[in-house]
Amino acid sequence: MSTLNGISVVFDLDGTLVDSEPHYYEAGRRTLAEYGVTGFTWADHEGYVGISTQETVADWKRRYDLRAPVGELLAVKNRHYLELARASAHAYPEMRKFVELLAGEGVPLAVASGSSREAIGAVLARTGLDAHLRTVVSADEVAQGKPAPDVFLEAARRLGADPADCVVLEDAAPGAAAAHAAGMRCIAIPYVAAQADAPEFATAGLLLRGGQREFTAQAAYDWLTRAAPSS
Repeated sequence: MSTLNGISVVFDLDGTLVDSEPHYYEAGRRTLAEYGVTGFTWADHEGYVGISTQETVADWKRRYDLRAPVGELLAVKNRHYLELARASAHAYPEMRKFVELLAGEGVPLAVASGSSREAIGAVLARTGLDAHLRTVVSADEVAQGKPAPDVFLEAARRLGADPADCVVLEDAAPGAAAAHAAGMRCIAIPYVAAQADAPEFATAGLLLRGGQREFTAQAAYDWLTRAAPSS
């Protein structure tokens, strides 16, 4: 029997499983440029890390006084992102090891992301992670994106798991807040190092302040072993 009996693991996608934030930044830069907004910087993009694509473009519409409807902006950004993701998305090596380690033990796994269903599917297919991550929830499928707990609660429902038995892996403060609100434990791997002191991350069961460079599959597995319910 697996030492992780009773645990289910829910992964955020962007910045957690895959290094897709550069693609999202470039897709955003191209989208805004099409509507006459120039000078969108990486620092600007960092403010949207962990926020759903739909909520991001809705904020752009207000911030930059764009006339285009949110649905149009969303479609344009997703088109640009998919072009980039299908060409060059890649998984973090230690995260791939972790997924394979958990899958090998039969641990129920899911992805819960602020990206569109199409974008999630494209990234998982490109990286080959779709072989192990078949339960997928997009923020487009629930009432509210992170920091609301909806995507994580829906992932637990689809896995048939009690939220209290779920562990979330997250790179962004809104995601850590969503995990906490869902009643789930969290392994936090901050994508933006300067945000490691955000109060949302203080709720994580395991906080890897150094981000992906500090994450190892074995250390995460060992922590999960200690976090597993007593049989």
